[in-house]
Amino acid sequence: MRIGVPKEIKTLEFRVGATPGVVQRLVREGHQVFIETGAAAGIGIADQAYRDVGAEILPNADAVFDAADMIVKVKEPQAVEIARLKPRHVLFTYLHLAADPAQAKGLMTSGCTAIAYETISDRWGRLPLLAPMSQVAGRMAVDVGAYNLLKPAGGRGMLLGGAPGVLPARVLILGGGVSGKHAAEMAVGHGADVTLYDINAQRLEQLDDQFGGRLKTCYSTHDLVAEALPTADLVIGCVLIPGAAAPKLVRREDLKSMRAGSVLVDVAIDQGGCFETSHPTTHADPTFVVEDVIHYCVANMPGAAPLTSTYALSAATAPYISALADKGPEAALAEDPGFAEGLNIKDGRITHPAVARDLGFN
Repeated sequence: MRIGVPKEIKTLEFRVGATPGVVQRLVREGHQVFIETGAAAGIGIADQAYRDVGAEILPNADAVFDAADMIVKVKEPQAVEIARLKPRHVLFTYLHLAADPAQAKGLMTSGCTAIAYETISDRWGRLPLLAPMSQVAGRMAVDVGAYNLLKPAGGRGMLLGGAPGVLPARVLILGGGVSGKHAAEMAVGHGADVTLYDINAQRLEQLDDQFGGRLKTCYSTHDLVAEALPTADLVIGCVLIPGAAAPKLVRREDLKSMRAGSVLVDVAIDQGGCFETSHPTTHADPTFVVEDVIHYCVANMPGAAPLTSTYALSAATAPYISALADKGPEAALAEDPGFAEGLNIKDGRITHPAVARDLGFN
């Protein structure tokens, strides 16, 4: 198969869809790989590293899309990229369509086959291609939350872990999945007072065991979350429903009970966000303020650590890229029901039930 890896063009996005190691594997398997020049320059990988493993370097994105049958990316295609897609193309990347009807309509019009990293599952029901970026985003959420609590960033002027004789910040984590667990690890490690909310009692029991009492857990209802907000300093939203838009767990009216300079970090913003007042931001302008509460809603959080993120993601995507290239999308998806759940768009229609429902296409 002819595989193309264009340079990411979302604001301050420096990750790349495939490392030289992944390209070497694909070339050895008999495939042609085309890399846009400078695609990995943001993480210090020169074009020559790709040439050394057998890739062909092309001068621009148009050339990559023209040469390739499968496009491997990191972030959802931007409008100019959607315009390059043809019915022959297989697009393999993060899509997050439930929160992006314009992208969905564009991909449907293109006629391409679009497979989303975030809805692929494994035999245990986990999300193996979402997990590495959820891990990074969960860990980052505590770092950016801690920074924005500092006075120069507009926060309350608090140190997350407090100091001898001074109480630590109170952190609420909404959602106990991969990103929530990793956020909890970081926040507990900082010495914060951390409570995690989830609607899965079994998951709460697992986390209680794993953290050995260092993490407080609470069954999640709107009333219980709202009751905790007036004394919360940092709230991290990590709720995920695969393929679907995130539920709104903190409403605009709830913010009025929070203290000025408190911080919300919306890890779920790719799926529309789990705070009613959230809207996507970028690393160039990451925060905004509503009701004196700082909102951090960057839609590509792991892009701030592109070196770490690229290698973590590539390790997860490599076998799936190989399967698509070796067998073709129809056979690869037919052989693996979990992989088939990644199919979001084919022949001009939305194929994933949760995405179709949230976009009103069912």
